[in-house]
Amino acid sequence: MARIPTAAVAAGGLVGGYAVARYTKKRPLGGAVLAAAGAFAAKGWRERAGTPTAAALTGLYTVGFGASHPLAKKIGAWPSVFAVAGTVAVASYALADRKA
Repeated sequence: MARIPTAAVAAGGLVGGYAVARYTKKRPLGGAVLAAAGAFAAKGWRERAGTPTAAALTGLYTVGFGASHPLAKKIGAWPSVFAVAGTVAVASYALADRKA
């Protein structure tokens, strides 16, 4: 069975978490989506690339989430989310998925 690329999980978690929070108007629900996807991605990162890389990518995922807020004030909410999700996806692919 094929593995789900962690890049897709991480990007989907950032985009999906924002979409759920925005359209349900329930930020905790969006946070749950973000956290679940982040945990799933972190498990994949650890299995594919080891603990140090998983820690770095988890940190990037978390920092990306935080950075999307001030970035949204400059470029808009959706562009910010897509920029952060793309950055995390590229890093995830380069550091974990490509090796698998």
